[in-house]
Amino acid sequence: MIAAINYLDRLARATEIEQVWQMFCAEMVRFGFDRLLYGYNHFGTEHSVGSWEDALILSNNDPGYLKKFIEEEYYKHAPLAEWALKNTGARPWAGKGDPSLELNETQARVVALNTSYGLVAGYSVSFATPTPRARGIVSMGARPGLTQQDVNALWERDGVLISVIANMTHLKIISLPHTNERAKLSRRQQEVLNWVADGKTYQDIATIMGVTMGTVEKHLRLVRQKLNVETTPQAVLKASFWNQMFVVKM
Repeated sequence: MIAAINYLDRLARATEIEQVWQMFCAEMVRFGFDRLLYGYNHFGTEHSVGSWEDALILSNNDPGYLKKFIEEEYYKHAPLAEWALKNTGARPWAGKGDPSLELNETQARVVALNTSYGLVAGYSVSFATPTPRARGIVSMGARPGLTQQDVNALWERDGVLISVIANMTHLKIISLPHTNERAKLSRRQQEVLNWVADGKTYQDIATIMGVTMGTVEKHLRLVRQKLNVETTPQAVLKASFWNQMFVVKM
């Protein structure tokens, strides 16, 4: 318990997502989980976790596994994906021979992929989210040699503590600025968007930055393209969701 309190103290003082993630990975190893995959998306739907390009994804899994699971969208068909859309809390991975494991063809492909990378036992935690469209989950793969039965016993003993640590880590992560495939704006693009959010007109922004209105419009057009939105107010909203507004970029 003392170790967990020390972790939460360090978590509260952390200021960067990379730092938080490294801490969390190290803490979960202590409980027997050495391969983690975290995802959070503000732009899910009732039936989908949304596009991976809009999501914050953190993982210490093998890059080859991530390429298939994320970029080839295996994650959309993971056995626990449907459950996570409608539920919060923790749930064990189904083991071989589990009568509750009735897989369709696409789900079976996901399980086969996991097995090929040694991901055969673990637990997943689906987080409560602030809006109906937001989705957050962490999948925790157990270290090699542990069976699902071993993991279930581990969770029976330490599951409440692990869930608290995971949930507090999730809340810390979503409070910090983060980037994904879409939220990679240049310093000037970020500056222009900040001035828009501050209520400045295009003419005001051009004067403040010492550029032409055409340059301002060009920057905002590129911002809309990068964020995959149609209007500048949408761009401000999307960047705000990612805590990317008024962030100082060196």
